[in-house]
Amino acid sequence: MAVNDTLEGTHKIHEEAAAQRHGQLMPLLNDFSQELTTLNLGPTHPATHGIFQNILQMDGERIVSGVPTIGYIHRAFEKIAERRPFYQITPLTDRMNYCSSPINNMGWHMTVEKLLGVTVPKRAQYMRVIMMELARIADHLICNSILGVDTGAFTGFLYVFQEREKIYEIYEEVCGSRLTTNMGRVGGMERDFSPVALQKLRDWLKTFPTVMKEFESMFNRNRIFMDRVVNVGPISAEKALNYGFTGPNLRAAGVDYDVRAMNPYSSYEDFEFDIPVGTNGDTYDRFIVRNEEIWQSLRIINQALENLPEGPYHADAPHYYLPPKPEVYKNMEALIYHFKIIMGEIDAPVGEVYHSVEGGNGELGFYLISDGGRTPYRLHFRRPCFIYYQAYPEMAVGTTLSDAIVILSSMNVIAGELDA
Repeated sequence: MAVNDTLEGTHKIHEEAAAQRHGQLMPLLNDFSQELTTLNLGPTHPATHGIFQNILQMDGERIVSGVPTIGYIHRAFEKIAERRPFYQITPLTDRMNYCSSPINNMGWHMTVEKLLGVTVPKRAQYMRVIMMELARIADHLICNSILGVDTGAFTGFLYVFQEREKIYEIYEEVCGSRLTTNMGRVGGMERDFSPVALQKLRDWLKTFPTVMKEFESMFNRNRIFMDRVVNVGPISAEKALNYGFTGPNLRAAGVDYDVRAMNPYSSYEDFEFDIPVGTNGDTYDRFIVRNEEIWQSLRIINQALENLPEGPYHADAPHYYLPPKPEVYKNMEALIYHFKIIMGEIDAPVGEVYHSVEGGNGELGFYLISDGGRTPYRLHFRRPCFIYYQAYPEMAVGTTLSDAIVILSSMNVIAGELDA
C-alpha cells in the first residue's frame, strides 16, 4: 500500500523551493575559500534525543560535512550476555530500543526457541503479536510526536503521550513493568491476559483512533510543518539499501520490505495488513509512513484480539519454561526445574541460529552460537539504528543546522541501539 494519497501534490509544491535552495547552496560548497566552523552537535544536546555526537563542519548555518561518533553509553550487552544463562539475557534486550521493549524481548525468546526446537502454542503467539504491535505504536508515537516538537509544535506531543501512557498501563497489567518490560518467557508468556488487561486494551482501541486522527490533522497538511520536513534529508531507495536500511526509514524510500511479511513469525501470516511505502525518502515520508504503520498495527491488534485462540499460553517445555509459582511451593519437581532454570544449570543444544523480527526501527536480529553450554558461546544483536545512523552525515550535508535536527529526529535513532 502506498501513501501517495497523502503525499500527492506535496512534493511538487516544494520542488521549486528545493531547487532554489540547491542552487544557492552549490556555490557555497564549491567555494573552499570560505572559513568553516567546527560544531559539536552532542553528545549531550537537548535536540539529539540521546547520547551521541556529530562533529559538523559549518559554513554559516549550512552543514558542509559531518562525522558521527558513538560509544558514550557503551554497556557491552553482547559480552555480558555471553556470561549469562539464556533466561537472564532478556532484561538486557530491554535496554536496546527502550521505546519498544516488548519487541526486543519477544525477538530474543523466539531466537532461543529456534535453538531449542520449542513450539509455542497459538494463543501465546497471538498474545505476543498484540504486545509487539502495541510496542510498535508506542515507538512510532514517540518518534512522530517529538518530530513535531522539534519543528515547534508541542500540542500533538501532549495528545499522543496520554495514549502512550495507556499503553504502558496495559504493559503493567500484563507483566508488571512499563518501560523496560522483561515481558514473556522462553516458550510463551509468563501469564495469561487478565480480565483487567483485556478491558484496558479494548477501551484503548475504542478511544485511540479519534486521538490519532486529531494528531494527523495537526500535521499532515500543516504548511509550517511541511515547510520544515518536505524535501529535507531525502535518501534514495538505492542508497538506503546500500547503507543497510530497514524498517520505516527504508519503506519511506519506496522499498516495501517488512520482516513480518517477508519472513513471518509468531503467526503473522494469519493477519491482513498493508505495508505503507513513501516515494522520496525525505523527513515527510518518514513521518507519514510511521503514521500509516500505526493504523496497520491497529488492524493487526483487532484481528488478533477478535480471533484469540483458546488453549495454553506457554509451551510444554519444563526444562526451559519456569513453572508457576504456586506449583513451586508445593511440587518438588517444579521446585527442581525452577532452581535449575534460574541458576542456569541446563545445557542448551549445540547450534547456530539467526532470528529477526520487525522492530520499531527495522530488522532486529539475534545471531546466536551455542557450543552446548549453559550460556551463549557467541551472541550478536543486529540493531537497526546502529546500521542506518551511518547515513546521517550524508543526509544532513547541504542542509541548515535546524534541518539537521529534524532529519535526525525523523530517523528515530535510539542511543541504546548504537552501543551494544
